[in-house]
Amino acid sequence: MQLNSLSLWPELISLTQKAKIYMIALIQSIQVGRTRVYRVDDGTTWESAIEKSSVAGPVAVHCEGLAGDEQTDRIHHGGPDKAILAYSSEHFAAWRQEFPDWSVVGGTFGENFTVDGLTESSVCIGDVYRVGTCRLQVSQPRQPCWKLSKKWDLPKLAVIVQQTGRTGWYLRVIETGLVQAGDQLTLIDRPHPSVSVAQAHQVMHAKPRSNENDLKLSQCDSLSKSWREQLERRAIKKENKSESARLFGSGIQIPNHKP
Repeated sequence: MQLNSLSLWPELISLTQKAKIYMIALIQSIQVGRTRVYRVDDGTTWESAIEKSSVAGPVAVHCEGLAGDEQTDRIHHGGPDKAILAYSSEHFAAWRQEFPDWSVVGGTFGENFTVDGLTESSVCIGDVYRVGTCRLQVSQPRQPCWKLSKKWDLPKLAVIVQQTGRTGWYLRVIETGLVQAGDQLTLIDRPHPSVSVAQAHQVMHAKPRSNENDLKLSQCDSLSKSWREQLERRAIKKENKSESARLFGSGIQIPNHKP
């Protein structure tokens, strides 16, 4: 069953949003990265491929991501549903205002595509974009982890990303091909116009949880398998997994962020 047929948020579907099926956006920059080892002052180490470098010229897009890119933790990152991470450059101004000494540029958030003209509110789960010679589909919001905070030595960064909803989103590859910076992202299909990335993010991280919304969102067939399964377990089995390990790498209580 399609989520939009269940009318999860019918009051939020405007004529403007429906018209965005014709929207054209732009890839500002493309970034890839390999696993590297980070050393901490106490002698411990951690590994990540979160540091990305800008790529000029055409980049090959495979079923599980971009040529030259990799994910260190294959349990929580990568795979067909999380092949490419996109992040909106429209958030950069807010980050620079909140952290004036932080240089925020394309790739800062570990994203592969830094995009202009799209945000979590204007992108919907299941949206299909023609990009270069590829077709890509939005699969889920990004869930930030502690490595983002560790990379920039900003202990609460992952929490702030989650609480503000400036998360970015993942893309699955429908058709492989080539992309490059400057390519347009042309929206060619929108099967779930009532389920924006922002709305999906709000359901996943709602406090208190809503079993009804969890179950409805889990029935969105374009949503990533891991999100559908987690939401279904929450709705039916009342499972409620702690986010502390993902956000902090430990069982620390999640603080509230006030911009």
